[in-house]
Parts: sequence; C-alpha cells; structure tokens
Amino acid sequence: MSLLAVGVSHRTAPVALLERCAMDTGDVAAALHRLVAADSVHEALVLATCNRVEVLAEVDGCHDGMAEVSRVLARHAGVVVEELSPYLTVHRGDRAVAHLFAVAAGLDSMVVGEPQVLGQLRAAYALAQGEGTVGRVLHPLAQRALRVGKRVRSETGIDRAGPSLVAVALDRVEDRTGPLRGRPALVVGAGSMGALAATTLARRGAAVTVSSRTTASARRLAGRVGGRAADPADLPREVAAADVLLTCTGAPGPVLGAGVVSRAMRGRPERPLVVLDLALPRDVDPAVGALPAVHVVDLALLQREARAGGGAAVAADALAAARALVEAETARPAGRRPDSDRRSPARQGPALVPSRPTDPRPPGDPR
Repeated sequence: MSLLAVGVSHRTAPVALLERCAMDTGDVAAALHRLVAADSVHEALVLATCNRVEVLAEVDGCHDGMAEVSRVLARHAGVVVEELSPYLTVHRGDRAVAHLFAVAAGLDSMVVGEPQVLGQLRAAYALAQGEGTVGRVLHPLAQRALRVGKRVRSETGIDRAGPSLVAVALDRVEDRTGPLRGRPALVVGAGSMGALAATTLARRGAAVTVSSRTTASARRLAGRVGGRAADPADLPREVAAADVLLTCTGAPGPVLGAGVVSRAMRGRPERPLVVLDLALPRDVDPAVGALPAVHVVDLALLQREARAGGGAAVAADALAAARALVEAETARPAGRRPDSDRRSPARQGPALVPSRPTDPRPPGDPR
C-alpha cells in the first residue's frame, strides 16, 4: 500500500486552470466515489479551496494510483491528463504526510499562516467520512493533520502573525482608498468566506451591506456584524452606492457583469470603486477591470504578488517554529502523541480514532 497526495495549487497552476479544477461539495462527493471505484485506489480525501484542489489517497501502487487520480481531476476540469500533468504536484509516502501537515499548518497557503485552511481540511475530512471514502489509513492521518494544525497555531505564534487572505486583499484596497472606516462596503456571498469578509470589514470600520442569493443568510450575517442586508434584486443599486465590493460566492460562473458595474459608475464618474473577487471560479466578469475608475483585486493578482514575495510576511521565528513542529510531527511514529498533547486517562475526551473505522471497500474485497 502507498500514500499519495496529488493536485494543483496556487504554487503550480494559473488561476484560470484552478477555476476549471474548482469543486463544490457535490463535485467533491462525486470525485471521491470515482476515486475509490478505481481498482488501485482504496481510500480518498479531497481538499478543495480557492488555493488548491488536492487528493490524498491510499493506493496499491504509486504509478497506477497517480494515473487514476490524474484521470479523475482531468475529467472534472474538462481537460486531458496531458494538459493537466505539467501543473500537478505529487507527494508520496512520508512526503505526502509532511505535505498534508504543512497544508494544515497554513505553511503552503497563498498567504502563509492563514487560519482558514484548517477549517477547510476539517470539512473535507468530515465529507469524506460521510461518503465512506476514508478508512484505516486516512482516518488517523487526517486526525493527526488536524492536531498538527492546531498545535502550530497554539504553540508557534503563527496564528497571530498570519493574516487571512481577506485581510491581505483589504490591505490592497486601503493602499488605494486609505482607511476603510466609514466607507460603504458591499459583500456578495454569505458563506464562510463572506462571513470572514464582512467581519474583517466591520472591524476596520466599514459600513457593511451583505447581499446573498439566500436572503435569510444575508440577514443573519448582517446582524452579526452590525450591517444591513440587501435584496439580491437591488444589486445594481447597491454596487452604485459602494466604495468597496467584495464577492465570494460559490456560483459556477460570474455573478457580476461589466454591464451592471458600468451602469453603476455612470452616476459617480469621479468616485472610484475597488472590487475584490475572492471566489473560485471568479465571480466578476474580467471585463469589469477595464472600466474607468474601477480597480479589481482577484486571486490571480494575489497569486502574482505571493510568487513575487510581495505578500504579507510572517515573523521569521514563528515560521521557523512552525516548520520545525511539522518536521517533528512527520518524523514521529503514527499513534504516538507528543508529550505536550498527552493527558491522563481521566482527563481525556472521546477517542479521536474510531475503534471500528469506516472502510470504503465492499465486504470480501481482497484489496
């Protein structure tokens, strides 16, 4: 048996390709079942974020396993394997473990140290559990990765040093607009990223309006941040009133066209609009960026800045401590907890590793 981590990420692939590879929850569930239906793949977990789409799999052999995983990813992206292969990263065995731990710790993110990826990994693991595609190998490994991510955040200081992708994007806005305090800001999307965006904007003093396809979700989020909810039908008027527009929906294609923004700008030719598109696939029509007085910050721009070393920096000591912890955890035998994580039996909660983990293989399967 072998362990593989295969996928595309902001480190290797342009945003245009990441968009094609992007998966929502339904896509991930379908991919999980395609993966474990292959003869060479026994268990699978898929982590799909705005920075990456990666598969962690237990396979019979690395060559056949990589071929199967590549086929599933290429099929979803609508490309042939040969088109996708140059952008794939592949980690095997202990290197796959080290990569997973680094991802959980935020060390492989576009914004190093960002905390959101740990929750995304937790959600990916829960989905794989629900679909029955993790078993004796990936159950304990995913749980170890979650523990490592938590330890890195609690013991190294990287959690205090590492900003979120939203915070970095809003820094770019303030470079252009100055402080956001008192400025009208429109958030389109009320999911986890929308909630983070609305919260961060509110903390910076912006007057937050939330628009979502689900009005009830918009109202809940707006209430939490002291903002107001907008009717989706009023989007053109809300765009016209905003100084900052941040989009982060899970839509399969653009939700904001150049026509809507162009009409909104006619009544405010001297007042610029900064658009932050943090969705994958992108929410904003690329033509919006060509409109007068409109500046677009999207994942492609943040990716270029990260590759050029222009992103937010994490303190060197926190980064070194985080990397050392990941290295030590990778080298530690499975099943043995570090001293700092051991508790007396009387104080321990429920066991993290199920006594009878789900095995995705059918009864009698000799694999």
